Amino acid sequence: MPSGLIALLDDVATIAKLAASSLDDVAGAAGKAGTKAAGVVIDDTAVTPRYVTGLSPERELPIIGKIAWGSLRNKIAILLPVALLLTAFAPFLVTPLLMVGGSYLAFEATEKILEKLLHEHEHEEQLVDAMADPVELEKMQVKGAIRTDFILSAEIMAIALASLEHLTLTTTAIALVVVAIAITLGVYGVVALIVKLDDIGLHMAARRNRATRAFGEALVHVVPKLLTGLSAIGTAAMLWVGGGILVHGLEETGVAVFIPHAIHDIAQHVGDFTGPLSGIVSWTLTALGGAVVGLVIGGIIVLIVRRFTRHPEELIVD
Repeated sequence: MPSGLIALLDDVATIAKLAASSLDDVAGAAGKAGTKAAGVVIDDTAVTPRYVTGLSPERELPIIGKIAWGSLRNKIAILLPVALLLTAFAPFLVTPLLMVGGSYLAFEATEKILEKLLHEHEHEEQLVDAMADPVELEKMQVKGAIRTDFILSAEIMAIALASLEHLTLTTTAIALVVVAIAITLGVYGVVALIVKLDDIGLHMAARRNRATRAFGEALVHVVPKLLTGLSAIGTAAMLWVGGGILVHGLEETGVAVFIPHAIHDIAQHVGDFTGPLSGIVSWTLTALGGAVVGLVIGGIIVLIVRRFTRHPEELIVD
């Protein structure tokens, strides 16, 4: 009996060691996958605050909560099963699907740049039209945010999946769940803080302490500029992330491999001349190369989309 108990305890200890090892694998895999998806996460964080524009301050956090819940539902209920099916039955489709998503990101970024240059404000006009009905405005904002998040979440999950090829299906599933939860909490926690910074500033500006009041007033003045800067960062992130995905896809598929090779060689050679800054310089040039590719591909898609979605009267003028 004692020997049986000892054997049982030994088996339990072995199982515990295996479980701990599996947790280490999951943690390591989730960390690696999250790092790979960092560029899209930056974009997701930068894009989301604009969806609370024009809404009452007391509704900002509940709306962000709704968007966060929709984002998590997108990742776990829809994208996770699709990712696992791809892993099990069609792993060769991961790179092409990533390239489709990268093309969409490049298109979105290029479209935003073009709208800025041409002073197009379709989104703002829609908001003004909806201002009369706050409930409809809120529904529109939440729906638009979740739709945009779905595309970005698909990229995050696909990038994460691509970095988990060596793992079992179960470990991959757990790692993707960890990535989905961690990234959603991280992104929308930061977004909640960003959109409430002005309220925090107003609260601090009403304090008696001179230093606190000065800091609060500074926040009130800085936050609008911060949101504008985040919008620009989000557009840039979409461009270099989307372009980077396309460059990597070209290399993986063997199509136009001279493009990724040229970007790599230029970044490497220029980086070699910068000594201790070589890593930063090489990364920056690689990101710029991806952004240029994204701008070219995105520009082509924008031209096609605009050509076939223009109003009939505009076509007659041509």
